[in-house]
Amino acid sequence: MSERNFLKNYDAKAFDVTLVTVDSVLFTCHEDTLKVLLVERPNYPQKGKWGLPGGFIDQKKDLSLEDAAIRKLKEKTSVEPPYIEQLLSVGGAKRDPRGWSVSVCFSALIAHQACEAHIDTVSDVRWTSVKELDTLKIAFDHRFIIEEALHRLRQKALYSIVPAYALPSEFTLPELQRVHEIILGKELQKKSFRRRIENANLLEETGNKRSSSKRAAILYKMKEDTKGFTFGTNLER
Repeated sequence: MSERNFLKNYDAKAFDVTLVTVDSVLFTCHEDTLKVLLVERPNYPQKGKWGLPGGFIDQKKDLSLEDAAIRKLKEKTSVEPPYIEQLLSVGGAKRDPRGWSVSVCFSALIAHQACEAHIDTVSDVRWTSVKELDTLKIAFDHRFIIEEALHRLRQKALYSIVPAYALPSEFTLPELQRVHEIILGKELQKKSFRRRIENANLLEETGNKRSSSKRAAILYKMKEDTKGFTFGTNLER
């Protein structure tokens, strides 16, 4: 039998069907705190609880798992996050009462300004401070997923400038340092942070400045291919 004939006669329904979804932990920095996007579940199971934006894979629309994650995020925010990476996979017979389920989870970052207007008009979506998660009823095992994403993001904040994806495309060096500090939950030494960033040659001036009561601050943007850069030692040193 040829492979063509085998595939022609292959019946996927002959095997048990596993529920496969994608879920994304989308972070932003706003009001000097780290926030995560949550969606109130309108239907059972877990109706009324807060969960991560995600859903089932659409075999007609999604060519990859990341495509599915981005599609679901765009449905909730109206824009595509500039940074997204696969985080982990969770699965089991008891995590979803509908049946054996697997979720491929992603971590993502976006500037609050990029989707603020859209999210403000959607009743079942909210930005929630990571410090307030204990006050909410979180669906399924999504709290565990959020904690894993938070741990990964804090590692990124120590060894890279990935947190810059939570800023607008143009930003000042103090804004970049502050977003790192918000994620890490601690202050960083200004001179050391600036020296490390400048020596790594990860940014370029945009030619624009932001005026303040004290002076005009230079605006920067990330260079291409900075996403994968890691410092040899963490930014606390």
